[in-house]
Amino acid sequence: MDSCSLLSFSFLIIVMTVLASKDKDELIKRDQNSLLSFRSSIVSDPHSLSTWVSSSTSSSSVDVCNWFGVKCNNDSTRVIELDISGQDLRGEISPSIANLTALTVLDLSRNLFTGEIPREIGSLHKTLKQLSLSENLLQGNIPHELGSLNRLVYLDLGTNRLTGQIPVELFCNGSSSSLQYIDISNNSLTGEIPLKNHCHLRELRFLLLWSNKLVGDVPPSLSNSTNLKWIDLESNLLTGELPSQVITNMPHLQFLYLSYNHFVSHNNNTNLEPFFASLANSSDLQELELAGNSLGGEMPSSVRHLSVNLVQIHLDQNRIHGSIPPEISNLLNLTLLNLSSNLLTGPIPRELCKLSKLERVYLSNNLLTGELPVELGDIPRLGLLDLSRNKLSGSIPDSFANLSQLRRLLLYGNHLSGTVPRSLGKCINLEILDLSHNNLSGKIPPEVVSNLRNLKIYLNLSSNHLTGAIPLELSKMDMVLSIDLSSNELSGKIPPQLGSCIALEHLNLSRNGFFGPLPASLGQLPYLKELDVALNRLTGAIPPSFQRSSTLKNLNFSFNMFSGNVSDRGSFSKLTIESFLGDPLLCGSVKGMQTCKKKHKYAVVLLPVLLSLIVTPFLCVFGYPLVRRSRFGKNLTVWIVMRIKYGMGRRASIHGDVYSFGVLLLEIVSGRRPTDVAVNGGSSLHEFIKSHYPNSLEGIIEQALIRWKPQGKPERCDKLWREVILEMIELGLVCTQYTPSTRPNMLDVAHEMGRLKEYLFASPSLLHNQPQGTQGEAIS
Repeated sequence: MDSCSLLSFSFLIIVMTVLASKDKDELIKRDQNSLLSFRSSIVSDPHSLSTWVSSSTSSSSVDVCNWFGVKCNNDSTRVIELDISGQDLRGEISPSIANLTALTVLDLSRNLFTGEIPREIGSLHKTLKQLSLSENLLQGNIPHELGSLNRLVYLDLGTNRLTGQIPVELFCNGSSSSLQYIDISNNSLTGEIPLKNHCHLRELRFLLLWSNKLVGDVPPSLSNSTNLKWIDLESNLLTGELPSQVITNMPHLQFLYLSYNHFVSHNNNTNLEPFFASLANSSDLQELELAGNSLGGEMPSSVRHLSVNLVQIHLDQNRIHGSIPPEISNLLNLTLLNLSSNLLTGPIPRELCKLSKLERVYLSNNLLTGELPVELGDIPRLGLLDLSRNKLSGSIPDSFANLSQLRRLLLYGNHLSGTVPRSLGKCINLEILDLSHNNLSGKIPPEVVSNLRNLKIYLNLSSNHLTGAIPLELSKMDMVLSIDLSSNELSGKIPPQLGSCIALEHLNLSRNGFFGPLPASLGQLPYLKELDVALNRLTGAIPPSFQRSSTLKNLNFSFNMFSGNVSDRGSFSKLTIESFLGDPLLCGSVKGMQTCKKKHKYAVVLLPVLLSLIVTPFLCVFGYPLVRRSRFGKNLTVWIVMRIKYGMGRRASIHGDVYSFGVLLLEIVSGRRPTDVAVNGGSSLHEFIKSHYPNSLEGIIEQALIRWKPQGKPERCDKLWREVILEMIELGLVCTQYTPSTRPNMLDVAHEMGRLKEYLFASPSLLHNQPQGTQGEAIS
């Protein structure tokens, strides 16, 4: 080649190189402008895209490829990936993103993008393989143009606010040969799953459509996706029989979630065998969830053919009946078994205890009978055991002491008897212990509560027959949030040491026989929100610490013998009389509570003298008019004589016949005999009065006023008379409570009668029509 030709060739090469370089610069410059246009639609950016700055220098291509979240090809001529996930970006997705025509990966997930998905993204059909817009605030329909992305392998639009139907094109186009991952879960999509018979998603591995509003059957053509590993259709409105014919062709299936739909079992919801048999081919199955479908039928023995790799079974909230098949013991790797809220009967099979890897067992809310298997204590990893709300009987096995990993033990709502085993104290990792609503008796073992210092959530021993005092060791539970000892037969004083349970938020000691003062230390608990001490025999004033508490919201002091003034300040500002019912010795400014009267102090005298000095004038004041007018005056006279004799005769007891005294008070007020109420009302006199208390007593009080009020007294006395009658009603109700341990003793009653007498004698105008100067002589 001559020199002229060589020169010409070299010049041509140079020109072509310059032109190619110029074309490359133009391409990357166009990509840069597209990115800047995309950024202009972002209204809030915590500086993640601060590197996205326009440059006019020749090194602009290098600058673009160094931008945050941007990846270019090897020669830095095109943007091929944009991943700015999880940056809290706000704004709309600009359609200019579609101008990145070499893009293979677009990941805008975990941001706060709003608006609709740009349909222009569908134009990236030649290159885009991964599209992830999940966990944003996108709304509207899924654009059918996304069905044009025939190279797409990964599609994730989950956790947005998308509506409408799933476009048919998304499942049925050229992309069906490449799609491996589809996640459109946690939206509000409607309609059927659009997988027609001619659609073959042969490469599909993951199908996640959970938490939408999809209807219809599982499409039979899904059986063509034989490579599926994960199917999650949970929480939709899908119907039809369990998809046995679809599942049987999926040997690689690992996770199957069909819970919370409207599926039924075969043969008109009576046969689970075909579905369990279809799972026998899925040798890699690890988790099976069918909860909340109202599935009928028995749990088949073919459960033994399920994958040995199975670690979780959720069949709860169905209508499965019959017994638990012993063959379930073949699932040696099972860690979670949930059969709760079914209709299962019979005993808990001992074979179940052979599953040594079990960590959580839920069998609650069934009809299981028999005793707790001792072998349950041989499951070394067991952390949660829920057998609540069944018909289990017998005692709690001592073998539970072997469950060193146990954190939650729920046995409430059964027929368990015996004592609370001391061996439970060895379950030192317990966080929840609920033995309530059983027939347990005996004392609360100090060994149990002293060793359960890790109890963090709640202790519930309510509604049993436990006796004795609260063990002081309970105060060592400084992390527990809730303690419920209500509805037992516990007695003694409430220990002030409970104030050491500094994390306590809920405390229920109601319906027991506790007496004495309410410890002020409880009101000083820094997080206490709820306190219920109703239906005990607590006395004294309510400590001011409860009123000063900034956390207490719900309080119940009802049906005790508290006394003193209660104001409506502090935490009591939103309380009403409903929190103080049956406490006749309380007064104050709480809504509905009686106002306080001026009190006088008297020396304490012997009970017989109290009975004679208090009851006699009381009955002389109120009883004489009643005796004259009542149809049972003769019986009342006999009672008066008996009471006076009791006060003057044998040694009196503060545990005298409080119930009879209360019945008499209610008779005096209502003008009814107990037999009258039983015949006409079908209940006791106590129940009759209680059914009207406190808001419907007007009729009873009016009738009492007609019978008792002296003639010729001014109307201004009516209010005082009403207060007297109301206090008699409250005292009568307290004295006639069904549980003897919750009634006051006669010393408390005498104290209240003395207070009432003081009030009456301080208002002599209530008693007589005589002139003021002669009233004192008449009373004496």
